[in-house]
This record gives sequence, C-alpha cells and structure tokens, in this order.
Amino acid sequence: MFEMTSNSLFRRTAKSGLTALIAATVVAAALLVHMPQAAADAGFRKWINDFYPVAAKSGIKKSTYRKAFKGVREPDPEVLRKARYQPEFKIDTWSYVDRRVHFTTIQTGQEMAKRYARVLSQIEKRYGVHRSVILAIWSVESSYGNVFNYPDRLHYVPRALATLAYADRRRAKFARQQLIAALKILQSGNITTNQLTGSWAGAMGHTQFIPTSYLAYAVDHDGDGRKDIWNSVPDALATAANLLRKNGWRQGKTWGYEVRAPRGASKYKGKSKTLAQWSKLGFKRPNGKSFPRPGEKAVLKMPAGTNGPAFLMLRNFFMIKRYNNSDTYALTVGLLADRIAGYGGLQQNWPKPKGVLSMDERREIQVHLRALGYYRGEIDGRFGDESKNAVKAFQSRSGLTPDGVPSQKLLNTLRR
Repeated sequence: MFEMTSNSLFRRTAKSGLTALIAATVVAAALLVHMPQAAADAGFRKWINDFYPVAAKSGIKKSTYRKAFKGVREPDPEVLRKARYQPEFKIDTWSYVDRRVHFTTIQTGQEMAKRYARVLSQIEKRYGVHRSVILAIWSVESSYGNVFNYPDRLHYVPRALATLAYADRRRAKFARQQLIAALKILQSGNITTNQLTGSWAGAMGHTQFIPTSYLAYAVDHDGDGRKDIWNSVPDALATAANLLRKNGWRQGKTWGYEVRAPRGASKYKGKSKTLAQWSKLGFKRPNGKSFPRPGEKAVLKMPAGTNGPAFLMLRNFFMIKRYNNSDTYALTVGLLADRIAGYGGLQQNWPKPKGVLSMDERREIQVHLRALGYYRGEIDGRFGDESKNAVKAFQSRSGLTPDGVPSQKLLNTLRR
C-alpha cells in the first residue's frame, strides 16, 4: 500500500437535539441523500454534505456525489482501527519480511509468472520493469489477488476516505484529496460503486493504488476500454509497471545487494558512495561475487543494526519506495522478486529472538504432521486451530507438553 503516516484519535460529533436534526435534514435534502436519522451520525452526514461544494470545484457532478454516498450513514470504525496500525512501520524488519517472503509466496509467484507469461512479456517490453518485481508487488499488496476472496475485509472507498477526512486529523488533508480522486474515478465510468472497494486508506485493486495514483498511472492493458485494476490482472500489473517507469525505474538494473559489513560499518549508515568505494571500505557480497557495475552509486542500509545483514541500495530500491515510502516494504519487494526470479535468498541471518520459527520452519512442521497423519489442512505456515490441534495430538503421543505451540523443540523432534 502507498505511503501513509500513523496514529490518530477517532473523533465523533454527537447528535445534539432538534437543531442538529433540522440542520442535517436540510443539507441532506439539498443533495437528495436519503439517510434515516436513527442510528446515523449527524456530524458525519453533515460533513459529507458540506464537502460537496469542494468536490464540485473539481468537476464532480451532483449525481455522482449522490451515487457515491447513497446509504452511507456513519463513519467506518474499522478504518480508524486499522489506521492506528501499519505493520511495515511497527514490527521488526525480519518479521515483516518473513511473513511475505517464504515458500508459498515464492511458489505462487512462479506459477503466476507462467500463467501470465504473455502479459508479463508485453509489460516488460513496454515499461522496462522485470516481471519478478511486478509479481512481488502483486504478492505483497494483495496476495496475488487473494484479498478479493475476503470481501468482508475490504472497505467501500468513498466511505473509508470520508471517515479519515472527518475523524482523523493527521490524515484529513490526504483523505480529502483522495476522496475527490475516487469520485473522479467513479464519474469516469471505469468502475461501479459496488466495485469501488479497497483498503482502509483507499488503496485499490490487485496492486493497491490510491485514487490519485490511479488517475496518474492507470492503464488499459487488456484493451477493453476501461482501466480496471480490480478485475483485470493485466491492467493492474501494467499500472504498477507504469508507475515505476514514470518515476525513473532503470531497466535491466537490480534494486540492491546484500553485503557483509566490516567492523564499524554503522558510521556509514545512510551514506551514498559508488560500489567501488564501498568495496574498498570492506563491504563485500556474501557469495564472493564482485559488483557488476562498480561505478553505480548505492546507499548503505542496515535494517537490523550491526547484528543483521546489510544492504547497498541502488536507485531502483528508491523507485519501489514510490509505491510505499518504507524501507522495509521496498526491501521485502526486492527480496521476493529475487526469489521469484530464481535467485538465492539471504545468506546472512536476521537477529531473531531465540526459538522463534520462520514461516518456512512453521510450514515444515505442517508437512511433517501431515506425513504422520495428524494434519490435513493447508501447508502455509499459518497456525490456526487445526494446526494447533495437530501439534497437541503429536505432542501427547510423543511425551511432550501438549501446548499446541510450534517451537524449535517440536520441529527438532519431528525431524528425528
């Protein structure tokens, strides 16, 4: 998802007697927005109606506005709850990466590369962005479109953005801007109100574009006359590639290199030098290979401090950040893209707490349990009730404490 800041209080304007009721009724009637007074938020309804003149100055027709807010009566409380938590800014880098770069996301990405081979070849030729990067973005943004299998987790975009504009002071300006853009999308006819869904912050479609970015970069790749990033995978993937290209993506270049940092490397953190200069300072690739273009400039990033892997980030890393202004996000996309393309993973370990399992290790537990007849669910590394019950059953049979916890001790026992 695109760059956002975090944390704000949910401010709700209470209904206050006959005066507020009459005022709300008058403005609602002016726009023919039919909202029952019971169980509705008068302050929110008033904000929606008061915002129309602003939208009108941007060319939004009254009919479009009425259509967009028909039946919208209250702020979306889930939007405000989610606005307080963004994982790429809240959790450890290794944990964020591990949840998104693992066997399932890599395998699915390679399967999608085959399924959409012709489309991806066209996109590479036209925009100069390697298919693995586009597939990695698709994975991180919507789990290759799997998000659409859970419509209850999606939000109606005009309501979500109006909620932020009304109740989240820190994001109010952003939300107003995005709301107008969303109304323009609706007015264009590219999508219907029923399909205008997205994240809590208004990011939409397979590749999660906020409305202003959709207006700037959306393309009709499949040639059906609509720029449909919700239902057309070709349109969504081409739109992502178009954003990267227009922001300066360098064709045929990688995003960065994992390096082993010499002692005292932290003093260079965030500095920019040529790869040749970094090499002279003792920064080497773990696989022993040299840098193919030593004259390129790179910035040193040490996301886990001195105890974890270091990276020399090239220009394309910062182009990925145009999608989401987070180092952790861009690193995750880069690492996943490399794995989808068939390159090896990190050669240095993250400084994880002792005993914490990776997604692939948790998946391995499920594989062993299925082979032994304890588990019949999905092999995905995610431990719901079925996985935990299988662990408990195995633990009971093996003389272990039946706590259902996927631990290193459990994995070692299964391996034996």
